[in-house]
Amino acid sequence: MQGCAVKTCSAVAALLVCASLSNANAQSSAGAPAESASPRLQAVDTAIQTQISRKMWPGAVTLIARDGKIIHFSAQGSLDKDSTRPMPKDAIFRIFSMTKPIISVAAMMLVERGQLRLDDPITDYVPELKPLKAFSAPGQEPVALARPVTVQDLMRHTSGFTQKFLGMRPKEVADAYAEKDVETFKQDLGPDEVLTRLAAIPLAFQPGTTFEYGMSTDVLGIILERITNKRLDVLVRELVLSPLGMADTGFNVEPSKANRLADAFDSDPLKAALWGWVRVDADPGARMRLASAGMVSTAEDYFKFAQMILNRGELNGVRLLSPKTVDFMLSDHIVGMAGSPAAIAGPGYRFGLGFAVRTQPGMAVTPGSVGDANWSGVGGTAFTVDPQERIVGVIMVQAPFNRIHARNLFKNLVYANAFGPRP
Repeated sequence: MQGCAVKTCSAVAALLVCASLSNANAQSSAGAPAESASPRLQAVDTAIQTQISRKMWPGAVTLIARDGKIIHFSAQGSLDKDSTRPMPKDAIFRIFSMTKPIISVAAMMLVERGQLRLDDPITDYVPELKPLKAFSAPGQEPVALARPVTVQDLMRHTSGFTQKFLGMRPKEVADAYAEKDVETFKQDLGPDEVLTRLAAIPLAFQPGTTFEYGMSTDVLGIILERITNKRLDVLVRELVLSPLGMADTGFNVEPSKANRLADAFDSDPLKAALWGWVRVDADPGARMRLASAGMVSTAEDYFKFAQMILNRGELNGVRLLSPKTVDFMLSDHIVGMAGSPAAIAGPGYRFGLGFAVRTQPGMAVTPGSVGDANWSGVGGTAFTVDPQERIVGVIMVQAPFNRIHARNLFKNLVYANAFGPRP
């Protein structure tokens, strides 16, 4: 850190400036957007532009913050698939599974208010699922549950629910999901109908035994609606989005903002299925709001959410969660269980309540710190929060097929360029 220039300041002013500059460990508020301020940070733009030139994605918005201040905020390439409109910084993106951390925060807010407990059996709220059984081994007949599925199981993906998309296991369960369309790929199903269909499909595993990514957060969203007697989009806006000032985040894009919705290339082999599944350009009406994947956001909006997590529950004087609750969410909640989030978050990561959490300094394929947390969306968006280095990084692209490349490249760029001038 550069020293304060005291020759042109009064002694009191100099002390104040120095104190401000050296207060790196103080809890920070969200800073105003800034362009890349140094040649080192401009390297982020160069690398992203190279990918755009290679047609990896039409355009990108990237944001890096340290100590609560945005040090890089850039939009490059095109908003649309035909490359006719420049990408704006306030472009709106389908964030898919980056919806899950937002829903998890809303759930923990209800826990803090005494309206929900993590050890509650989910059938206290969704009795339609009482008939559930579970497979103990592939090819065997399903058996009774060894214990109830709990709210905590939903939040850490140890419920036994799975998904068909992306080929999750076991095959007989995933095939049943597709046959009954419980993920609503083909039909507009309401939450009650989704529960009825889920109840007829055995769990992939006994509850609390195996991390298996899937529909757990969708069931959690239905529970939140029933507890509060509010639609999920209304509840999330009241609890999380409005307090944080996330005005462009929600479950659909308002007509007045439709010209800011980013797109992927039609040549992307995953686009048609995903864009047809999560239809964000209109109000879903009676269709279930997808708590696992249904939201849209901007880079700056999601930065506010991520910075709140980095600040241990607070942003700009507004506290959503207690510091200890955030610490608890960013702890390893799948200790001793089978399975891991490595296929999504990469090796070296375990899973907390809504977030992947790094537990090893090595093993991972990108730099980071023990305790850093992240998640991503199948459409190409990703974020990372590093409490040790006080870093937040957000990348927004729409490139489902190239999503892993996008998030790993960006994380490399964050840790290579967020620490000042090159030697």
